[in-house]
Order: sequence, then structure tokens, then C-alpha cells
Amino acid sequence: MKREEFLVRSGLQVETLEVWLEQRWLLPAAGDVESGYSEIDIARAHFIRDLQGNLGVNDPGIDVILHLVDQLHGMRRAFAELKQSQAKPGDE
Repeated sequence: MKREEFLVRSGLQVETLEVWLEQRWLLPAAGDVESGYSEIDIARAHFIRDLQGNLGVNDPGIDVILHLVDQLHGMRRAFAELKQSQAKPGDE
């Protein structure tokens, strides 16, 4: 989705988006900051806002939390690929 739609759907201001891109809290697909946004980016933006607002997490804390969430998703993906590669024909 394009940047304008992302801003509307995420509820972010342009300035906030710029800061979050600079901090690498949001990483649009292929680095395309004009039209590389997805539903995952919207969910991540809402997550960051919840961390900042409702939970009062500071910026260094958000860095750590996002890094751990990214690692967790990477591990889940790796386990799924490993499971797929070890599956025998007919096992599902």
C-alpha cells in the first residue's frame, strides 16, 4: 500500500513515521518508503503506539522489544521450514 493510505490506516503523523523509519522500527518492503507498506506494518505501528502510550515503554525499550519480536518471528519461520523439509510424503 502507498504511504498516504498507510498513514491514514495506522493513524500516524508524517513526522512520527519519519522518526520510526529512521529508527528502523518500521521497514517497508524492499525499503520502498513510498509504496512498500503492508498489513503487517499497520499492526506493527499499532503495537509501537501501544508500547509507547498504554505501557509507557521508552525508546530504548521499544528497540529491545521489537528486536525480540523479530527474532521470535524469524525462529517460527525457521522451525516451520525445518518441519516442512523433514516431512515425509503423505505426512501432513
